[in-house]
Amino acid sequence: MKFCVLLLAVVCGAAGQETGPAVYTLGPDDQISIRVLDLDEFGAGNGADKPYRIDLRGFVNLPLVGRVKAGGQNIEAFEAELVTKLREFVKEPQVTVMVTEYRSQPISILGQVTTPGVHQLQGRKSLFEVISMAGGLKPEAGYTIKIVRKKQYGAIPLASAKTDTTGEYSVAEVNVKGIMNAEHPEENLLIQPFDVITVPKAELVYVVGAVKRSGGFTLADREKVTVLQALSMAEGFGPQPSDKECKILRKNGTNDREEIPVNLSAILKGKAPDVPMQSEDILFVPSSTGKRILARTAEAAIAMTTGLVIFGAGR
Repeated sequence: MKFCVLLLAVVCGAAGQETGPAVYTLGPDDQISIRVLDLDEFGAGNGADKPYRIDLRGFVNLPLVGRVKAGGQNIEAFEAELVTKLREFVKEPQVTVMVTEYRSQPISILGQVTTPGVHQLQGRKSLFEVISMAGGLKPEAGYTIKIVRKKQYGAIPLASAKTDTTGEYSVAEVNVKGIMNAEHPEENLLIQPFDVITVPKAELVYVVGAVKRSGGFTLADREKVTVLQALSMAEGFGPQPSDKECKILRKNGTNDREEIPVNLSAILKGKAPDVPMQSEDILFVPSSTGKRILARTAEAAIAMTTGLVIFGAGR
């Protein structure tokens, strides 16, 4: 899946949400500039805008009007309040407020994004808009995104949302593919201040042996994969495969792996059902020329996965 193309489509179609700076809610530690036509007191004296920092209680000290509550208001409302207060000094005040530093609405975006870390909301933003702010999803990103929200901002508005054991947070997971395919557009929800968004690494399956491209393959936006799909990711058989004696090597809860026989020849002919694979499974396709040696143990196939190139799948 081409995330960059689909991500643009999702961001642009975020349910018609208003996201401009005018609807941004001002808060403590934000820095603003204020321009008032014909009132030089709000300038820096050299034509530059003078910055004003909103204090921890949400107030800002301004010329002429003194201490004014800015926190909790959006920019349009704050401009309107300043117009009212400045009518004592100017008949028809023309006021423009701009945010020069956003600091009051941090969110954390972690995991498989290009630029993980703390980012600042700048107006109303949807989930995939803030993912875009973090540089977008990496190729190895998984098919789910986890969102954790403080209780004071309300429960996450999804049927799957749950309250954590402390009762202080709302937790939900959304499906990347469901949002991008417009199957569940409601999951591209509005992000709130202090949300923690985690994008886990995609699960892997491995294909080794007599195939054209041995390696580990990310499930990406897939929840599962079958042996035929895994074989397709590996670009099919290589020279002289022993396709009737393939096997899946699967972790069994210990350091060992169990061997599950797979007759790829019968599956390809429609004489046997396709076999689902699990995360971290290894599909081993022995070579007919060396099957007597390699098929004796799973150790050779497991060792082959060490240092293999990891490929993206389903992009």
